[in-house]
Formats: sequence, C-alpha cells, structure tokens
Amino acid sequence: MQPPRSTSSLPSRSASLFAVVAGAVGSVGMMLRVGHRNPSIVLMVLFTIWVLSPFVGLVVADALSRRWSGAMRATLHGVMLVLTVASLAIYGRVAFGAPVARPAFAFLVVPLGSWLVMVAAVAPAALASRGAASRRVDS
Repeated sequence: MQPPRSTSSLPSRSASLFAVVAGAVGSVGMMLRVGHRNPSIVLMVLFTIWVLSPFVGLVVADALSRRWSGAMRATLHGVMLVLTVASLAIYGRVAFGAPVARPAFAFLVVPLGSWLVMVAAVAPAALASRGAASRRVDS
C-alpha cells in the first residue's frame, strides 16, 4: 500500500473557483473594453456568452468532480488556474496593449482553445481514474 500523497502543492478547490470567477469577470470586462464601440448589442451578447463558456464549463466540471478521484480533481483545479491566467494574459494584451487589426480574433480563439485544453487534460485523467476504479472492483 502506498502512503498518501501530500496535497499541499495542489491547487485548492476554493482558490481554483475564486480564480475562475475572477477570470470570467476580468475576461468579460476586457471584451467589453475592446468592443465598446460596437453598436450591435446582439453581437456583444453572443461574444459574452462565448467568452464566458469555458469558465462556466470549468465550474460545472468542478461541481461534477466531487465523485472523481483526487488526481483527477487536482488535474481539473490545475487546468482551472492555468486557463484563467492564460485567458487574462491574452485578453489583457489585446485590451491594453498596442492596437491590433482584428482584436475580436482573440475573443473567438481563446475560448475554443480553452475548451480543447479542458478536454485534452481532463479526459485522460477521467479515463485513468475510471480504469483504476475498475481494477479496484475486479480485485
């Protein structure tokens, strides 16, 4: 039997959730700053939904993770922190950096990339966790 791992270096659930909420607010704020001259309310609402979608997905995944293994939850919390920091860094550069020709591009691509990273990071952890659970049941 293996000794329990120390979880002191793992991101905590509350810190991850706080980061995701702060990241969502900051991301929408920067999106609104970049698009403040856009006259289309419908387009701004659609952009808001799209920019928020990865953050909502992370919160939903966290709510579902209560039955997941510790390693899988740690993976999720790490992804929550990394995606939040990366999103804010990219959006911040677009919103506060030198003007770019197509600023909306970042607000389209970052959520898509975030979804891809979430699936790529959490799916293998889920499969590994499920495999470990089935091995315990078979024993």
